[in-house]
Amino acid sequence: VQLVESGGGLVQVGGSLRLSCTASGLSFANYAIGWFRQAPGKEREGISFLSKGKSDANAEYTNSVKGRFTISTDKDKNMMYLQMNSLKPEDTAVYFCAAATPYKPVLFGWSTKSMDHWGQGTQVTVSP
Repeated sequence: VQLVESGGGLVQVGGSLRLSCTASGLSFANYAIGWFRQAPGKEREGISFLSKGKSDANAEYTNSVKGRFTISTDKDKNMMYLQMNSLKPEDTAVYFCAAATPYKPVLFGWSTKSMDHWGQGTQVTVSP
């Protein structure tokens, strides 16, 4: 199994980026999926989550990104995306896509320990 993120980069405050995640060896349709991020010196945090079987419109978001970030999927291409708008300096971090056996987030919450597969991460830097 391999997850690969792309789309990170340097953007100015207020700008937008779209992250992509492709998977080989698993189908996103069969997993609970999410986006996490890790800023320098901080723990990895979950920011956007989509339970297995739910539509993109029913995704969950942490308060810090709600209304600015949107998770989406393309089942035909086996891709997941994170559209990030109105970016702030505090959004600077390495962003990771992840997939979990569906029951784990239900029982244990959307924590890093619930996720079974991770991408290598992509850097997002928001400059003032």
